[in-house]
Formats: sequence, C-alpha cells, structure tokens
Amino acid sequence: MIYFDNAASTRALPQIAELFSRLLLDVYANPASGSRLAMEGEKILKESANTLASCIHAQSGEEIFFTSGGTESNNWAVFGTAKGYHRSGKHVLTTQVEHPAIRLPFEELAKEGFEVEFLPVDERGKVDVETVKNAVRPDTILVSTIFINNETGTIHDIEAMGKAIKEKNPDTIYHVDAVQGFGKAPIHVQRANIDLLSASGHKFHAPKGLGFLYRKKGLRVKPLMFGGGHQQGQRPGTENVAGAAALALAAKESYANLEAHHAHVLEVKRTLAEGILQMEGTHLNGDALENASPYVLNIRFDGLRGPVLLNALEDKGIFASAGSACNTKKKTHSAVLGAMGLTEEEITGALRFSFCRMNTIEEAEACVKALEELVPMLRRFNRKR
Repeated sequence: MIYFDNAASTRALPQIAELFSRLLLDVYANPASGSRLAMEGEKILKESANTLASCIHAQSGEEIFFTSGGTESNNWAVFGTAKGYHRSGKHVLTTQVEHPAIRLPFEELAKEGFEVEFLPVDERGKVDVETVKNAVRPDTILVSTIFINNETGTIHDIEAMGKAIKEKNPDTIYHVDAVQGFGKAPIHVQRANIDLLSASGHKFHAPKGLGFLYRKKGLRVKPLMFGGGHQQGQRPGTENVAGAAALALAAKESYANLEAHHAHVLEVKRTLAEGILQMEGTHLNGDALENASPYVLNIRFDGLRGPVLLNALEDKGIFASAGSACNTKKKTHSAVLGAMGLTEEEITGALRFSFCRMNTIEEAEACVKALEELVPMLRRFNRKR
C-alpha cells in the first residue's frame, strides 16, 4: 500500500501509540480530583503544555489549552474572539482559501451581525500582505489566516502578516490556522505577533481527537463551553492525560528533526511532481514546488474526473484524495481552487497527494508508473463515451 493522503490524517507513530496506551492503563485518575495518582496526571499535563509551548516559542505552558482538535480550536478562536471583543468592533477578516473550520464560523458571524470580509487570493492561492494590511480598520477585531493550505500546500508569510496587522491596528487579534503547519514548519508566535494558533495532533502522527489552541496571555477571548473550571476555567471537561502526553511527544519528535524531515519529504514530492508533470495535460495547482510546503502536492489532469482516477489508483493500492477530506463525502467542489480562478472542469480533474516522513522516493516512482498507465487509458475511455 502507498498512502499519499497524509494531509487528511497521518498514522500514529508506534512510540506515540505505546505511550498513549500505557498512560491510559497507568495514569487513569481524574487529574482534577486531588489524589496522589491524580497529581501524577496533573504533572504530565503541565509538562506536555510546556513542551508544546516551547515548540512555538510561546511564553509558557499556561498559554496552551488542550482541545479535541483543529476544528474546535478554530471555532474557539473565532467565536471566542467575537464574544470577547464585540464591543470594540464587529469587523472581521479572513481569506477565500480557508478550511471550512474557519470559513463556516465566519459565515455564522455574518448571520449574527458582524461585518465579515473574505479577502481574495492570487492564482497561487496566496493573499497579499498589503491586501490584508489595507483591509484592517480601527474596528477590526480579528484577522484569521491559514498558514499552510491543506489543499495546495501554499504557504502564507505569517510573520510578515502579523507585523502588518499590528502596525495597522495593534489591538486587532491575529489568529493562525496552523493545522497543516505545526510539526512541519518552524513557528515563532511572539516574533510573528500571533495571538491565537490552532493545531491538530493527527496531522503530525499523534492520535485523532487531540489538538490545542495557543492563546496569548491577557486576551479576552471567551470560552465556548462552561462546566467544572478545568484548564484555567477556559475549556471545561476532564483532561485527557494520555492524549496530552501523546500530542506533546509527537510534537517534540517532529521538531527535533524538522530539517531532515523537510528535506526527505521534499525529495519524495519532487520525484512525484516531476514525473507527473512530464505527462501531457497535467498542471500544478498552487505555488511553485520550491516555494510551497513539501507535504502537499495538488495536480490537475485535463480530460479526467478526479474521483475516477482516484478509484483506479486505489485498485493499485495507492491512496490520495480529491482535495480536503471535509469536502469529499459532500461531493462539493473546492472553494480553494475556485478562489484561485480554476474552472469547474479544472477543479473536477484535480488530485491532492500529501506526504509524511515515512513515505519514500520508491513509492513516488511507483505512483508515477501507475499514473503513466492509468491516465492515457482513462482518457481514451472518456473520449469513447
């Protein structure tokens, strides 16, 4: 099997799964209960938060809040900021290439009377920093941008973005959806003037259902839920000690070898991309290979429907996707590719290949060979219909 759908979800590393399983069996007391066994869990939570804080150069682990994943973290960032700062203004900004976990909350804010702007992008799927800066107003309470796009791998310059936003309005809250970037690229929240940042464990080899929200100390961002006062009263619910530890270990291992992972994955991506792009009627969607994330590759195939090609690849044991996993079952076209100016027909022919550090160059070569066989055959079939 060749698995090139890592942007949808990665496989948990054996050592992460082992730690997770062991703590479920050994440290099972409620960390808020006050017993000796509970205190062990509380210690693990603090250590895990400190580890995650160090990965993004936050001030302390007190700025890390454990969540169920990227969707919850994104929703909390958007709605929590709106609730906490609505008296300062009702103008909010994001881009046309955001994940649904940002786009849909912003659409909900519009229904609640907020003035929502979705900023345009260029043909690479990039929003210009000056465009963002010019859109910021005295009543802009929130700007949210994706770091690495989940469909194309296009990278936004979050440091330049944060600087520009704060120069225009120091009070505007800057949120970064780093679900596809955390564990795969350097992040320095203080240098980038980031106030809120979302991450999700199953994108960097931790189990599903784990994530965190970085929240800069001193913000008035409100909680979404209310209950027993866990996590400084901001995110109630019994803490997942095993999950926090697994999340922290996966993050630590990702950042300990970041450059080596980056170089290896880039070679896998380059091998696959160059092999595919030599074929007639194939096009790269997004930024140039050397400028985009090595972890995501989006290619469109003229005259083909992506789902048909995906099924043919699966028959050969190769797994990719037709875009965001959140859109696949709904059979909706990619809003990201549409914002980049692609036609409906071009979007239909697009496939996303996404990688992790366990993928190999040999797998990329095998995928190219399979596509060289399948693409001409499927095009001939389409012409006969």
